[in-house]
Amino acid sequence: MKAITIAALAAILVAGASLPASAEMAGAAGLGGESYGIASWYGPGFKGNRTASGEKFDPKALTAAHPTLPFGTLVEVSRRDRKKSVIVMVTDRGPFVAGRAIDLSRAAARRLHMSTQGAVPVRMQVVGKTE
Repeated sequence: MKAITIAALAAILVAGASLPASAEMAGAAGLGGESYGIASWYGPGFKGNRTASGEKFDPKALTAAHPTLPFGTLVEVSRRDRKKSVIVMVTDRGPFVAGRAIDLSRAAARRLHMSTQGAVPVRMQVVGKTE
């Protein structure tokens, strides 16, 4: 029993380590709300798979995975080190790597010139909602 309690506590602590970026963005979910974090991208291996919203993933679409924002939320993602930005629609959940705030489709990553880097610091701002 004690081992389970320690394991459960460790899992909560590990999960909590990735919460600040998510919690910060959740608080900024209103129109104009902004947050900062690390963006990564995903794509080739997921093409055609169903996203958490039920849509088929298309790496050529301007979409993103975010842990807390409602599906259909439009987010402007801007590189902090360059004058590059893209508006994406949240269609999936993720990222599932600690320290990451948002996962972008390959098309969105290309617009930010981050395809070869994998992860970059970004500013995220909620700019609207579809539907």
